[in-house]
Amino acid sequence: MRHVSWLAVGLGLFVFTQVCSVSRAADAELLVLFSDDFENGMDRWHPSDPDPADSVWRITEADTGAGNAGNHVLRVTGMSKYEPPFRSPLSIAWIKDLKVGDFEITARVQNTNPSGGPHRDLCVFWGRQSPSEFYYVHFGAQADPHACQIFIVNNADRTMITKDQAEGTPWTDGWHNVKITRDADGTMKAYFDDMTKPLMTAQDTTFGAGEIGLGTFDDSGNFDDVVLRGERVAE
Repeated sequence: MRHVSWLAVGLGLFVFTQVCSVSRAADAELLVLFSDDFENGMDRWHPSDPDPADSVWRITEADTGAGNAGNHVLRVTGMSKYEPPFRSPLSIAWIKDLKVGDFEITARVQNTNPSGGPHRDLCVFWGRQSPSEFYYVHFGAQADPHACQIFIVNNADRTMITKDQAEGTPWTDGWHNVKITRDADGTMKAYFDDMTKPLMTAQDTTFGAGEIGLGTFDDSGNFDDVVLRGERVAE
């Protein structure tokens, strides 16, 4: 009987541990801080264009599949006239009035420049402290030191910090799903279509909480169904 009691105690502790683990996992889930399907314009975004009247950013209609021919998306038409302090992407739209620490952002994206060559791209940005301090992932068609990498811009030209690299981003002319995550220890993961295995990873803690953005180095494309989960940081 004593053996059975100890077995019962052991099973009880195991169940308790599993319940606590599930509870901790649930507590750790990031809250939805922002979402945008662009059906109400782009007032929640701040483009990097110096002249709003000559912006490369606009809301347009696009067929995103499943019969959604009248769906509205955020479109970037190419290289803006923005001149960054250091060599880095030229067309960026930042989410207004929001800084996050740990986060997960998902979006549907479509590159609309099939002749873009090896640097055909779209980008996601995070951790922005200033126009010369932020991270970004460049979803380039082919990898080299300046494409299809995770970069840091730290008061100098962008620098590759990718740990696990990709051979390239498998762009087609259709829509794709992307996801970026950043954890407290500086681990960053960039996913493209396959949400179970990151296309690229990096780890860096130079910048903490910051602003989030979408864009491209100098290409064209569409964005839709943006959802940002994370930990909001007060201004």
